[in-house]
Amino acid sequence: MKRVLRFDKLLKTFLFFQHFWLIYTLPIASQVLNGPRPEIQCGIVKSPMHLDGILDETEWKNCDSLAVFRMVIPRVNENPSFETTIKIICDSKNIYLGFTCYDSSPDLITAFSKARDASLLNEDYIKFVFDTYQDGRNAYIFAVNPYGARYDALISNRGASEDSNWDGIWEAKTRVGENGWTAEIRIPVNTMTFRKGLDSWGFNAERRIQRFMEVDRWTAISQDYKLTQTLHSGQISHLPVFNLGIGLIAKASTIGDFNRSITSPSKFKWDGSLDLTQRIVPGISAQLTVNTDFAETEVDTRRTNLTRFSLLFPEKRQFFLEGSDIYDFGLGLSEDFLPFQSRKIGLVNGKAVPLTIGGKMNGKVGKTQFGALVTRTGAAEGLVAPANMGVIRVKQNILKESTIGLMGMYGDPLNRSHSWAAGADFTYQNSQFLTDQNLLIGAWGMLTRRDSLEGDRSGYGLTINYPNDLLDISMTYYRLGDAFDPSLGLIPRIGISNYRLSCDFSPRPGKWYIRQWFFESSFSLITDLFNHWESYRVFLAPINTRFESGDRVEFNIVPAGEFLKEPFEISDGVVISAKAYNWTRFRLEAGTATKRPINGQATWWFGGFYGGRLDQLELLVNCRFLGMFAIEGNFERNVGALPYGDFIQNLYGIRLQLNINSDLNVSSFVQFDSESQSFGTNNRIRWTFAPRGDLFIVYNHNMHKPIEERWPTYESNQLIIKLAYGIGL
Repeated sequence: MKRVLRFDKLLKTFLFFQHFWLIYTLPIASQVLNGPRPEIQCGIVKSPMHLDGILDETEWKNCDSLAVFRMVIPRVNENPSFETTIKIICDSKNIYLGFTCYDSSPDLITAFSKARDASLLNEDYIKFVFDTYQDGRNAYIFAVNPYGARYDALISNRGASEDSNWDGIWEAKTRVGENGWTAEIRIPVNTMTFRKGLDSWGFNAERRIQRFMEVDRWTAISQDYKLTQTLHSGQISHLPVFNLGIGLIAKASTIGDFNRSITSPSKFKWDGSLDLTQRIVPGISAQLTVNTDFAETEVDTRRTNLTRFSLLFPEKRQFFLEGSDIYDFGLGLSEDFLPFQSRKIGLVNGKAVPLTIGGKMNGKVGKTQFGALVTRTGAAEGLVAPANMGVIRVKQNILKESTIGLMGMYGDPLNRSHSWAAGADFTYQNSQFLTDQNLLIGAWGMLTRRDSLEGDRSGYGLTINYPNDLLDISMTYYRLGDAFDPSLGLIPRIGISNYRLSCDFSPRPGKWYIRQWFFESSFSLITDLFNHWESYRVFLAPINTRFESGDRVEFNIVPAGEFLKEPFEISDGVVISAKAYNWTRFRLEAGTATKRPINGQATWWFGGFYGGRLDQLELLVNCRFLGMFAIEGNFERNVGALPYGDFIQNLYGIRLQLNINSDLNVSSFVQFDSESQSFGTNNRIRWTFAPRGDLFIVYNHNMHKPIEERWPTYESNQLIIKLAYGIGL
C-alpha cells in the first residue's frame, strides 16, 4: 500500500510540472518564412572537371549562383554573419556542387576532422540534402568541412534523425583562403535512386559557423524545422536526362584472415566476397551479396550494463545499410525496441555467423516505397545451423506527409521452426500544424509466430508527438503480449504495457550569456498485462543550460522503482533479491564546448539504487592537434554498495586517430573493463585509393587478466587484410 501511495505522489508531482510549463509556453510560437518554393537552376558541364577545391572552371563562372541564406540559430530570419554561395552543374552521370563560404577571419575557422564519416556537428561545415523523388519523404544527406572530411547519411525516422552508417560514393576537395573556404564536390548519380522523368529535385543546404554556434540555411527558416524535413526544401531545376549506362555496379573483395589463440592453433583463411548492384530503373535497385563479412567494421564500444536487458548496437555492414530507412517501423519504437534489427542476421550471441548469400530490392514507384531482403546464413560449429531469413516492407504515401505501411518477416537466426511476424503501421505527419509547428501521430500493430511461442503473440501501440524547438511534448503507449517475440527483432521485455509521457520546454533567452535552457521532464511506467506495476522512472532537469560559448551544465533528479519478480545478478557474485524497490538518483554534469582543441565532459550519478547506493563517474576527454591527430579517452567507474554485496566496475577506453586526409586514416581503439578483466585493441588502416576502391588492414589483439595475476596475459590476436574494388557499367 505504501508503495502505491508513493507512486501516486510522484505522478501528481510530474503532472504539476507539466501543467505549469504548458501554461507558460503554449502562447509562444516560432517564426517561419512562407512563400513560393525557392529554386536554383542547374548548369551544364561541357568539358572535363578537375576537383581541386578551386571554382575556376568556365562552367562555375557561367552557372546560376545561390546566395540567399538566412540565419536559423541563434536568431531566426536575420542576416548571417558571412555570405555563402552555392553553384550546381551536371553532366549525364554526375552532379557537381561548388560552395564558397566567405569568412573575414579564416584563421578562426573551427575545423579538426579529416576522417571519413566524422561527426561534423561541432565544427564549421556545409551540409545539403537531395530529395530525389521530390515528395518530402526521403533524402540523401551530404556534408563537408573545411578540411575535406566527408559525411553522408540517409534520412530516418521521417526526417527526425540521420542514419550516418550509410556510405555513398562521392568526392570532395576543399581550399581555405584569405576570404574564407571553398568546396568542390562530385556525386555520381548512380550513388542515389531517383524518380525517372523528373527534371527537378528537392534541395536544401545549411552552413554552420562554429565559433558563433550559428546555423544559416537556404529554406526551412525555422528552429522547429530540421534540414532533413525536405517538405520545406527548395528545388534544383533544369536537371539533364541522366545516363546510367546498364546500371550495374560490381564490387569484388579479397580477404586474408590470420588468427590464433591460446586455445587453438594458428589459422589462415583466404576468402572473397562479391557485391552486385543493378539499377533496374532509376528508382529501383537490386543488390546481391556473397560472403558478406565484418572485416572492415570497427569493434563495438564496450558499455557497462546495470540493467536486466540487452544493449542495442548499430548496424555497420553496407549491404544492410543501403535503403535501410524503408525498414523503420512504428513511430517512436526505436527508443525502446526494434521489431526488425538486421544485426540479428549474421550475429548470434555476439559471434559472427557466415552470411553465405543475400539479396535485396529497394525502390519507389509513384507514391509506394518498398523493400525486400532475403538471406541465407551458413553453419557455425557448435553455435547454429544454416538458416534462411527475410523481410518485406511496403509504405504508401498518403495525404501530404503521412504514410501507411505493412511489414512481414520470416526465419529465425537459431533456425527455430515456423517463425514469422507481420504488422501494419500508420503515421500522420504535419509540419504545418498551427501554421508552422510539427505534429506526428502514429499507430502500429504486429503479430508473431513460432512453434515455441505460447500465449499472447500480439503487440500494438500509439504515439502522439509534438516535437518543436520551444516545446516538445510526447505521449506513447504500447502493449506487448507475453509471447510477442519476433525472431528478427530486439525486444528487451515482453508481457508488458508501457506508458511514457514527456514535456521539454527549451527557451532561448538571448541574454545573460545563455544560448538555450532545457527544462526537461519525462515519466515512464511499465506494468504487466494485469496492470501491476513493474517499473517506473521520473526524469526532471531543473537545470540544463547551454551557454553562448558552447559550454553546458546540467542537474537532474530521477526517482525510479523496480518490482523484481525474479532475482538477477547485477555484477559478479552480487545478486539482487526479488521484491519491490524505490529510490531517487541525481546527476551532475558539465561539459566544455567541443569547438575547443581540448574539450571534455564529466558526469556524476549518485543516490539510491536497489536498497543501497550507487555512484557512477563518467569522464570523456577529446584532444585534437593540427587537424591530423585526435585522442579520445573515456573512463567510467561504478561503485555500488548494496545489501546484497558491494561491487566496483571500471571501464577504460582510448581511441587514437591519425587522419592524413579524408581518404587515408589510421586508428587504434583500446578498451579494458574490470568486469570481464579483458583488454582489447582494434587497429585499423583505411585507404580509399579510388572512389570505389578501398584497402583495409585490421589487427585485433585481446588479453585477459586473471584475478590472481598482476598483469594481463595473451588471449588471441587476428590480422585481416581486405582489398575491395568496384566498377560501374
